[in-house]
Amino acid sequence: MSYRLPAPLPSLILDDIRGAQKMLDGVARVTAMEGSRHLSALVGSPVHLKCENLQRTGSFKLRGAYVRIAGLRPEEKAAGVVAASAGNHAQGVALASALLGVRSTVFMPVGAPLPKVAATREYGADVRLVGQVVDETLAAAEEYAERTGAVFIHPFDHRDIIAGQGTVGLEILEQCPEVRTIVVGVGGGGLVAGIAVAVKAVRPDVRVVGVQAKGAAAYPPSLAAGHPVAVDEPVTMADGIKVGRPGDVPFAIVRELVDDVRTVSEDALSSALLLCLERAKLVVEPAGCAPVAALLSEPEAFRGPVVAVLSGGNVDPLLLQRILRHGMVAAGRYLSLRLRVADRPGALAGLLGVLSVVDANVLDVSHVRTDPGLGLTEVEVELHLETKGPEHCAEVAASLHGAGYRVMS
Repeated sequence: MSYRLPAPLPSLILDDIRGAQKMLDGVARVTAMEGSRHLSALVGSPVHLKCENLQRTGSFKLRGAYVRIAGLRPEEKAAGVVAASAGNHAQGVALASALLGVRSTVFMPVGAPLPKVAATREYGADVRLVGQVVDETLAAAEEYAERTGAVFIHPFDHRDIIAGQGTVGLEILEQCPEVRTIVVGVGGGGLVAGIAVAVKAVRPDVRVVGVQAKGAAAYPPSLAAGHPVAVDEPVTMADGIKVGRPGDVPFAIVRELVDDVRTVSEDALSSALLLCLERAKLVVEPAGCAPVAALLSEPEAFRGPVVAVLSGGNVDPLLLQRILRHGMVAAGRYLSLRLRVADRPGALAGLLGVLSVVDANVLDVSHVRTDPGLGLTEVEVELHLETKGPEHCAEVAASLHGAGYRVMS
């Protein structure tokens, strides 16, 4: 579905992005482009991964932050900069400021992942933990800017930020000149807007597709309304694209130049993260996996060759553990079963023997003897198994049925 509507020309042009590219020479990495055999087979044409998860600070955010801060007037640089972020923008601002010799203060939520807080401090920022949610943190940063005169560096709603992010688009055209579709995760819209300006100016035939998490999808209703619309209480594991309202500047560009904005489920995001880790050997955060999730969800919707932008790789290890478990479940790699067996010695061993024959790995076993629905000589057994996928799950269930067990779930 396309949302392209009449709009004024964007305030950003290709020359701005080319200027940003020169500014970033020697600062930001030209990140790798990796092919994916699995996704290529699924889509039916070549799929390439643009690895911004391997960028300095672990995401594309350094590009825009550096261009924005480098463009400040001397007196503005002397006053320092301030930002609010739960992670990637914080690190981008911190490193960019350090490279440019500008003092930076970064407000982060109290519950921000400790590795992101530590990395932001190590890049040289004065980190202040304020608020339980990003809105409270943002208010504190804006108050600090008003009180001290520090320049507030918005994560996406500024033309210099978008120009810096647009350099990703120029690199894609250089690395994959045959590209026909570019898929990009979308939060506030800075990255997809910058890529769209760069790509459409050179190759207007290339489709640019944005992807949002269903629980934090502000762009589809905004595009339908013709102006930014806020989503109340966005909910998603993909904190990098968990933005409640599109930015005014990127929205105007997205409305004119982006061909489509799609949404993906949390299950799809989990499966995409697992695929990137297992098949591409890349650590990618949930927001960075959104383009891959879209390809997995509806592969026939994308004309190839396709470039999927992996926008970041900063994922908290504890969250990664939970997401991987969720991804294994979504991929049919975990199986939970309840069944009843005779409450006598050797009954459990017999059950485990059946599972051993079909090569199912038992992760956990629990017994229930107090259910009033159980017979006097019965015990209910709950099993958590690791399997090889949906077909193996079916084989396990069939073997249990064949051995005379009644599987309840």
